[in-house]
Amino acid sequence: MAQYNITVDDEVLKGLFTGDKGISQLLDQVLNQVLKAQASEQLQAEPYERSEERQGYRNGTRPHPLTTRVGTLTLRVPRLRNGSFSTELFARYQRSEQALLLALVEMVINGVSTRKITAITEELCGAEFSKSTVSDLCKRLDPIVQAWNERNLREKRYPFVLVDAIVLRIRGEGRVRSRAAMIATGVNEDGYREILGIMLGDSESEASWSEFFSWLKSRDLRGVDIVVSDSHGGLVRALQTQFQGATWQRCQTHFMRNFLDATPKNLHDELYGKVRSILDAPDVETARLLMNQVVSDYSEKAPKAIQVLENGFDDITAVLSLPERYRKRLRTTNGMERLNEEIRRRDRVIRIYPNRDSVIRLIGALLMEIDEKWQSGHKYLDMKDYFMWREEQQKRANQGSKISKIS
Repeated sequence: MAQYNITVDDEVLKGLFTGDKGISQLLDQVLNQVLKAQASEQLQAEPYERSEERQGYRNGTRPHPLTTRVGTLTLRVPRLRNGSFSTELFARYQRSEQALLLALVEMVINGVSTRKITAITEELCGAEFSKSTVSDLCKRLDPIVQAWNERNLREKRYPFVLVDAIVLRIRGEGRVRSRAAMIATGVNEDGYREILGIMLGDSESEASWSEFFSWLKSRDLRGVDIVVSDSHGGLVRALQTQFQGATWQRCQTHFMRNFLDATPKNLHDELYGKVRSILDAPDVETARLLMNQVVSDYSEKAPKAIQVLENGFDDITAVLSLPERYRKRLRTTNGMERLNEEIRRRDRVIRIYPNRDSVIRLIGALLMEIDEKWQSGHKYLDMKDYFMWREEQQKRANQGSKISKIS
């Protein structure tokens, strides 16, 4: 990653502390200096520098407005005599901002917005938008989001996959309908999290989830060992069909809510601690012993809750077969819930999406940026112990197979 030396005027620093447009001025100076540095990097020469490595010459600059949350900046983009200056810095910075803006503008153009929405778009843009302007912006943004959302996944294996859905309201055919946005994240073989994709379904039915999983597999999703989700019936049935051989871990947080809903209120605190001990057991055998004790003690006091526990035991303790270091992050869908919270922050602004395309554009652009942060951040899990454990499991399975054949 390139490093740049940035200088800032005293007046700008003063404005930063007095609140007189300090942030926008600071950002303006920093970004323009980065542009100059990138031009020097591309030309392999500073302005007026004589160098045998020089790849071209400058030809002034052109103004380029950039809308940000701190105001509209005017960038001075370098112009080169023998080619075009290229930078991904600002296009990537603006993806989710552009997507949010486009969704708001589409609402205004379609006549379904309020005065508040109109004011927001004017404040963000500083100008009115025509349908042709929106179309041009979509043509630039949509292919980027679509290419990311449909990228091939064959380069990595994804042993751990988490899936969830978030319900959004979308306008279509003259009506507002609720639609499920199905999202999958995975932990790849290198230990980094990735957002695998988003798809809109008419509902959280088995057919919709089957279509979603088939789509992921068509993009060469492979190596799936454990899938973590809640216990939605259609989702689970689709998992059993589409990912045969993979283990399903039922989200323990969702399970505990279901369990307590079936538990008499006077036993909530008592049974919560008992079930928590089962979930925190060191292995499946210990967990089963603890469960049997709870069943023996409470089968008459809380029969419905005990039935929920017995029916869900294998699914909520599937993670106990893994090495201990992986259990905490794979026992629930809390990671997906945090992702949903980020989506809801934008969803609260839009409330009703003007069309299905705007959902993929806005949510997809947001997920794309989060995915890029994950890929450039720290590893989510160290996978070395997992693959050692898998190899040992495979050896035991092979030995058991040989013994059964001999006998």
